[in-house]
Amino acid sequence: MAQPSQPSQPPPTPDARLRPRRSLAVCALIGAAVMAAVDEIVFHQLLNWHHFYDRATPTVGLLSDGLLHTAELLGLVAGFVLYADLRRRRALSVPHARAGLFLGLGGFQLFDGIVDHKLLRLHQIRYGVDLLPYDLAWNAAGLVLLGIGAALAVRAGRGVRPVEAG
Repeated sequence: MAQPSQPSQPPPTPDARLRPRRSLAVCALIGAAVMAAVDEIVFHQLLNWHHFYDRATPTVGLLSDGLLHTAELLGLVAGFVLYADLRRRRALSVPHARAGLFLGLGGFQLFDGIVDHKLLRLHQIRYGVDLLPYDLAWNAAGLVLLGIGAALAVRAGRGVRPVEAG
């Protein structure tokens, strides 16, 4: 009885080697886009706590949400295209990719909490309430995610020696 043929794996490309920095950067882009999507879907749409830009009319706020949604989708598409390319080339460093994902999640969260909320005052988390608990929880969540990403990056750096210049 003939055995069914197994699909063959494509041979590695001539420069098949792990790309830890690129893996980290690509997945940081994906992480930032995912966190932007969570923010936009949960806080802008479901809870209706704020828009991306709340210092104008509701129509401008809705437009700004649409632009944020567009940017997050472009980030996801670009990130996953680059991720697929790393996988195709067998150059993905999974530990660095995991670290990058958490760095992107936390980086977006903290940037939004400090720059968008406090420095630029584009919007607040909520209105008509004491903001301090919300700000502390928002920024603490970002710091925790960044801390996890940093710890994973250090651990990944000990396990994989970079073979790339950038």
